[in-house]
Amino acid sequence: MRGVNPSRLTGPPMRLRLAGTLLPMVGRVRMYVCGITPYDVTHLGHAATYIWADAAERVLRWHGHHVTVARNVTDVDDVLFAEARRRGESHTMLATLQRASFEGTMATLQVRPPDLSPSAAQHIGHVIQLAAALLDRGAAYERNGTVYARTSGAYAHVGFDHETALARATEFHDRPDDQDKDDPLDIAVWQSSGPDDDVSWPSPWGEGRPGWHAECAAMVLALFGPTVDIHCGGGDLAYPHHACEAALAEAATGVAPFARSWLRAGVVSVDGRKMAKSTGNLVLVQDLLRDHSPGAVRLLCLNRRWSDPWEYSAAELVRAEETLERLYGAAASPGSAPGAAAVPAALLDDLDVPRALAIALDDGGQAARTFIELLALG
Repeated sequence: MRGVNPSRLTGPPMRLRLAGTLLPMVGRVRMYVCGITPYDVTHLGHAATYIWADAAERVLRWHGHHVTVARNVTDVDDVLFAEARRRGESHTMLATLQRASFEGTMATLQVRPPDLSPSAAQHIGHVIQLAAALLDRGAAYERNGTVYARTSGAYAHVGFDHETALARATEFHDRPDDQDKDDPLDIAVWQSSGPDDDVSWPSPWGEGRPGWHAECAAMVLALFGPTVDIHCGGGDLAYPHHACEAALAEAATGVAPFARSWLRAGVVSVDGRKMAKSTGNLVLVQDLLRDHSPGAVRLLCLNRRWSDPWEYSAAELVRAEETLERLYGAAASPGSAPGAAAVPAALLDDLDVPRALAIALDDGGQAARTFIELLALG
């Protein structure tokens, strides 16, 4: 568990606001971060999500809160299995090597290591328990060895319409065309093995493996109980992943909300298209770090509203490097005490980095030093 600074607990309570909602905290702050599927190198879209989660944790710790962070690894996934077969490697070896590479990149970017690093493979038993609980509550049904959850209404919780939800379910390989489903938008909590599947586990319904959304729901429930304070992930995961994950947990436990708040970092695009391996427009973090400092990459990701989609350009990264140099210069000036207090206050207000940065540059001195220290830009 992260340390707490008692001196910051003696003044007026300082509350984080996310997406317009105040989040009073008592005791431990439970934060869950959707982690990587470890089959390839880290790109800027990944990094932006984890840098924002790190920033939220740092702001909370700065104001005296205990924070426990869990960041999962999705090491049971069809994409991982397919890449391992293509390379002629075991999926466990590929996952281990890619996970080590990812963690090295996160360390370079000054992203704090999580307190808990659950992997899907470690929580197969909890997914089976989740599936059984959903069946007991009538929130799931079993067909031909697959347990489907009744999640057809989950899209409404993130403001999607039915047509958009169907398109997203197809994009994320939730198989809305599966004829065994009662509804195309139901999802597999436990999926039966096919004749060509070489990775499976035993269950009460036969050999199979967990569904993606169920993996995260089961890990959160196992680690934190029925509710987390902040759930982090990419903005593109709102549906189906986050909405179905929450629906599974709430149906199984009867406790709502599953997450008190959602920190979904805005999607990164290149040339107008979402950064993704499938579109071939990845900007790799290891390439950026050859010519730019980790602080500049962090500032590039953070100097905007956290939920806004944004477009990457090399010119913007150069500007981030130049802004960072101005910030270092401002930190060497005298400054004033009010400015130093205004920086963390701005960050408490919906993680408003642009406003905090403007204060740091204008006031200089301790304000700039606080900004650099708090957001790990040194």
